[in-house]
Amino acid sequence: MKVLVLGSGAREHALARALARSRRGPEVLVAPGNDGMLDVARRLPIPLDDLEGLARAARQERVALTVAGSEEPLVRGAWDVFDARGLRLFGPSRGAAALEGSKAFAKQFMRRHGIPTAAFEIFEDFATAEAALDRWHPPFVVKADGLAAGKGVHLVETRDEARASLRAMLVERRYGDAGGRVIVEEMLHGPELSVFALADGYNLRVLGCARDHKRAHDGDLGPNTGGMGAYAPVPEVGRALERDIEARILMPTLVGLLDEGLPYRGFLYAGLMLTATGPQVLEFNCRLGDPEAQVLLPRVESDWLDLLLAADGGDVGAAPFELDPGAAVAVVVASAGYPEAPRTGMEVRGIDAARACGAEVYCAGVRLDAGRLVTSGGRILSVVGRGGDVAAARDAAYGAVAAIDVEGCFYRRDIALRAVESPQGASRAEA
Repeated sequence: MKVLVLGSGAREHALARALARSRRGPEVLVAPGNDGMLDVARRLPIPLDDLEGLARAARQERVALTVAGSEEPLVRGAWDVFDARGLRLFGPSRGAAALEGSKAFAKQFMRRHGIPTAAFEIFEDFATAEAALDRWHPPFVVKADGLAAGKGVHLVETRDEARASLRAMLVERRYGDAGGRVIVEEMLHGPELSVFALADGYNLRVLGCARDHKRAHDGDLGPNTGGMGAYAPVPEVGRALERDIEARILMPTLVGLLDEGLPYRGFLYAGLMLTATGPQVLEFNCRLGDPEAQVLLPRVESDWLDLLLAADGGDVGAAPFELDPGAAVAVVVASAGYPEAPRTGMEVRGIDAARACGAEVYCAGVRLDAGRLVTSGGRILSVVGRGGDVAAARDAAYGAVAAIDVEGCFYRRDIALRAVESPQGASRAEA
């Protein structure tokens, strides 16, 4: 049995490793993958925007199930292409993936279905958006509508900052077509939370919660990144809050999409703000998060492939699900210059030593060069520590990170620190 994972980051490495542990003994393929994944998977050098090529390879390899790690192929319509050829791909259709691909679609969808989210307006013209700023009281948020590699969200403190953000998106087209439409929305306050579920089109199963750290440097300083670390579980989130999120946000989303003719099958990720009036949605994603997947997947004790096959087959409850009650903390090691201009070509040492400490190491921006593993991108790898609680997992993660040796690399030293020092949550994090 063969399984194909679409993507090339640490999230996909974590997915590949989880699938490789299945009792079914599958051969795991990754496209395009990275050279650090070769311990658990075989690479197919096909870019994610070549949907026809991916489907052709899945057919030639007789892949039983393709799993989308990255959002890019889903938003482009990978499920539709695979389905038209009788191939199984776990993920939503192009129409349903607009929940992540278009923030405007997601906000309007939430308004239609009464799903709690911040007040907002949508603009396509700079002059109209600029004139509307008088209706908004800073601080607030300016977001590019489409996918912008995690960089299309601007938290603005003044109208001048908002004007500059609108100009960058609508006039200068800093994010290309992704910024051709913008959302201005109320800034919410409270700790952030990522909630993950498996959906089969009609029902869902909550997999768990995590919290990530998006700013590049300690103390939530520096530019936004794709994520510098994460931890799970989140100490202040109990079963009652999980049930409330499922009842007020996740199920209404699934039912709303079904009512609109867009049955949703795949991962459903809700990025939430825990406000004084209850959880509100910041964003939806149609895949697992990165680095949140790296702290969720190692804790899943059930057969991950069985879970995905059950959900893809339309019965998410058909496979048992068990989650280790312990904790996991992921620390991302990044190249010098990340996120603006990451340095590449630096040798990566210490992965085996980190694993010898008991940590999981998931590779992202790496490649083989004359037999050496070297950096090829901004986020090099994720080091994941496990423990009975967040404090123990944090100690394990940082103990293993110390073994990683890459010239000029950096990592945050405060991942999960607030959870250890103040288990009831942190102040507002980045949207």
